[in-house]
Amino acid sequence: MSTIHFTRRRFLQTTAAASTVFAVPYVVPSSVFGANEKIHTGHIGLGGQGRGNLGAFMSNAVAVCDVDQSRLATAVKSVTDKGNKCEGYGDYRKLLDRKDIDAVVISTPDHWHALTTIHACQAGKDVYCEKPLSLTIVEGRKMVEAARANKRIVQTGSQQRSSANFREACELVRNGYIGKLQKVTVGIANANHPGEPIPDSDPPAELDYEMWLGPAPYRPYNKKRVHYNFRFFWDYSGGQMTNWGAHHIDIAHWGMGMDNSGPVSVEGTAEFHPKKWHEVTEKVRLTYLYPNGVTMIVGQGQKDIPGGTVFIGDKGTIEVNRGKLTSTPGDIIKTKLKDGDERLYVSSGHHKNFLECIQTRELPICDVEIGHRTATACHLGNLVARIGRKIQWDPVKEQIVGDDEANQMTSRPYRAPWSLEKKLALR
Repeated sequence: MSTIHFTRRRFLQTTAAASTVFAVPYVVPSSVFGANEKIHTGHIGLGGQGRGNLGAFMSNAVAVCDVDQSRLATAVKSVTDKGNKCEGYGDYRKLLDRKDIDAVVISTPDHWHALTTIHACQAGKDVYCEKPLSLTIVEGRKMVEAARANKRIVQTGSQQRSSANFREACELVRNGYIGKLQKVTVGIANANHPGEPIPDSDPPAELDYEMWLGPAPYRPYNKKRVHYNFRFFWDYSGGQMTNWGAHHIDIAHWGMGMDNSGPVSVEGTAEFHPKKWHEVTEKVRLTYLYPNGVTMIVGQGQKDIPGGTVFIGDKGTIEVNRGKLTSTPGDIIKTKLKDGDERLYVSSGHHKNFLECIQTRELPICDVEIGHRTATACHLGNLVARIGRKIQWDPVKEQIVGDDEANQMTSRPYRAPWSLEKKLALR
């Protein structure tokens, strides 16, 4: 991925054009530009996705943080080998205390997304946070509120929005080139879980396991629950529903025009591992009804639902996935948009778009509100899978209607001393 540097001069040249975006002007602090007039990034979480994000922002990185000392040392070396000075931290709050850091890139397990994002906003940093944006619906709304209250740019890492084929598919759907949209299907991956369980053990010396758990409930260390495997247990994630679903449902929402809304009902069935080797779904078939009358069917392990997103209208269909854009009839995807057709946000690179928006203070292509609404649909799907009954959802009040038990599952308690309500206390 390309990186981009912005100078104070270029910022001043473009601020006037950007100032009309907001009713109240966004104030850009001097800390947006480091001493050498380059945006400085700090990186929290250095696993597989974290290393990829670090590579994308390599020339901007000045600090890294991870609770695994081996990963931390590797990341520090990768930055310093490129000729940049880089400090490593085991506690993200120390990184946030750095006045010279303008933005943070969060690639932690999902159960850490909310606190690190909210605290970064409170510390005056802009944020690039990996998808899914949150672990719970309530967390997601708190993240939006923190971004708005602190006037921060928050980009959700749903990078498919920055790929031309996904935008082109959604523009054709939004402009009626498949006729009236009736249904959308979303196919998500199977659960690539870590296999048969192993006994609990002491954590390895290089891992600060207490900090890895953070707000999650305490339980003994187990190798098959940490690092990549976190995604298969409810305490930390939501399986492939929040992993691949966060990508493909995001595109479904974009094509449906539902970025600021959500379903009004969700129902369906799910299957889980027969020996309970992990907690998340093995198979699902869920039907979402949206306020515009369109249904979305999310399938995992369903032969009739291909991976990616398929838009079905009364005059044709469009299927889109990574490296794929097809239609029936085939000439639909050859259609050139006309004058007056709706155009969607154009981004030539997801990380690049984030840095551009730090400069202009325009909302990024996958703003925190968009990421929250997509994650909400994922969480509602998992909730229905777990309780086994239909729910009614109010996308305006963001509440489940008439089901107190289900409504309580839109949030989870935090383990002390962590709290969504306490403001950041820097180290």
